[in-house]
Amino acid sequence: MTTVESTIKTFSSLNVDEVDDGEGWASPPLAKNLGLLSANQIELARMLIEEAQQHLFAHWPEPGIDDEKKKSFFDQVEKLDTSYPGGLRSYIHNARQLLADSKAGKNPFDGFTPSVPAGEVLSFGEENFIKFEEAGIREACDAAFVLVAGGLGERLGYGGIKLALPSETTTGTCFLQLYVESILALQEASCKQKEGNVDRHIPLVIMTSDDTHSRTQELLESNAYFGMKSNQVHLLKQEKVACLADADANLALDPSEKYKIQTKPHGHGDVHALLYSSGLLHKWQNSGLKWVLFFQDTNGLLFKGIPASLGVSASKDFHVNSLAVPRKAKEAIGGIAQLTHEDGRRMVINVEYNQLDPLLRATGHVDGDVNDETGYSPYPGNINQLILRLGPYIEELSRTKGAITEFVNPKKIMK
Repeated sequence: MTTVESTIKTFSSLNVDEVDDGEGWASPPLAKNLGLLSANQIELARMLIEEAQQHLFAHWPEPGIDDEKKKSFFDQVEKLDTSYPGGLRSYIHNARQLLADSKAGKNPFDGFTPSVPAGEVLSFGEENFIKFEEAGIREACDAAFVLVAGGLGERLGYGGIKLALPSETTTGTCFLQLYVESILALQEASCKQKEGNVDRHIPLVIMTSDDTHSRTQELLESNAYFGMKSNQVHLLKQEKVACLADADANLALDPSEKYKIQTKPHGHGDVHALLYSSGLLHKWQNSGLKWVLFFQDTNGLLFKGIPASLGVSASKDFHVNSLAVPRKAKEAIGGIAQLTHEDGRRMVINVEYNQLDPLLRATGHVDGDVNDETGYSPYPGNINQLILRLGPYIEELSRTKGAITEFVNPKKIMK
């Protein structure tokens, strides 16, 4: 008996109780079509049935009808399975747990007490700023830059990639050009300060998505990479994950194509798994790089502060440095806070604005998130710009394989 025949026989022997089949059909439409699938696809089919996803096949007709679409469906399932750490089963399990926690109102920060994190407050042009800026310029040629750019400009009324938007209206310089030219300026200034005038090309990684990959590539190539060498720039494409139809983590079928699972971008956290699997981090480490800087696709002022922030990281020997801005209390932007658990664990993390005020009130701060004598909240605003020391970053990714703790934000559709 071949592997495929054995798998089909085993699958066909599954009864209602074994798969916890709430629909009550002992011989699902899928079973009649197993001969169309490879051995690996049959195992994935079994997994989906075991995870109560039989609704995906309820509409499948007899073999001979839509066979190519059925095969295409499992091609997509295979891709979804390989692109998520632990596979599609882990994705479903994690989603169920997160949805259950959300429904129960579980507080993700239960047991933690917030406090103001330690940090360095810099004001542009001041003596301290200039001191750290000079230190950061010296470090810049030992850094790599990672741009998270998977989104389109639809919310801005623009149909293209956000990197192609003008960063200002005087010259119309797009954001990607601004970023590349800023990195090249840092590269030149930093290499001149190194002993022997080191000639090093600062790497730039851009995380794209299906929506932005080809257009980002076209923007670079049509503009000669804005002055960078083509081998300085690496594009890493983020894959999508399955959409969920309900609070039970049933996978959603595409409304326009019943043989396709609806998908969505997974989030910015994917950049860490992509970097881990790409092999770039070890390549950078072997070439002597020490820092990785993460930045977003539409922040034109960022490079005004990056050198000084990198200087702080180097001078203070920070493993992680999160750039932040002044933030008014209760402003709709996440706040950077230090959280200390009852068991002694501590972490500095972004706390979303709708969680920060209730968390403060629940831990003895009767007024919640309020402005201090500066006129701003003591919890600065998170702008998703990070500077990581490369060695400890690689150590952490080696432990986690780049997997990032997920969250869900359930939305109800009004009919």
